[in-house]
Amino acid sequence: MPKLRANPNRMELLKLRRRRDVARRGHKLLKDKLDELMKEFQARISDNRRLRRDVERELAQAFGLFALVRAEAGGAALASALMAGEALPLLEVREKSLMSVRVPVFELAELPEPGGYSLATTPALLDSALGRLADVAPRMLELAEREKAIELLAGEIERTRRRVNALEYVLIPTIEAAVRDITMKLDEVERGNLTRLMKVKDMIAQQEAEGR
Repeated sequence: MPKLRANPNRMELLKLRRRRDVARRGHKLLKDKLDELMKEFQARISDNRRLRRDVERELAQAFGLFALVRAEAGGAALASALMAGEALPLLEVREKSLMSVRVPVFELAELPEPGGYSLATTPALLDSALGRLADVAPRMLELAEREKAIELLAGEIERTRRRVNALEYVLIPTIEAAVRDITMKLDEVERGNLTRLMKVKDMIAQQEAEGR
């Protein structure tokens, strides 16, 4: 544990005690924050697992339909159909504060109806596959939003835990050790002064007695 260099006087002792009190209050606030972050993290992990299972199930169904389309029409025809149509801005990204952590918010615009590809070279099943993918798209974005928030929360938890540990195991014990050292030295000085005072008092009393 590092040792603070401090002059053994009452002014320095007062400063260290104030610093220790501030560190203790900061430690309590950070500990409370860490507890709340952990609760939020655990709740989001639980919700995220359910959402991920749902999204993976729906995506598997959509990809199954695309596999059937590919088998029927061929990979080139499917790729050409998927590239058809006009590219539109579909996603807006902003941020919000979650327990002092900036997390992303994804907003999906209304998806266009499937089309723009040749109905003669693609099976009707392609419309169903695209429709199924469009249905799951909002939940995919919700999953991405949630998982990014979980990642950012995990980072904040780790940073807060390091600060809590630094205060609890390094700074506060170091200050308390310095306070004890200075208090002991001041007590020694006080005892020394008291001893000298008693000696002087005894000498004065002895001189007065001899003077009589």
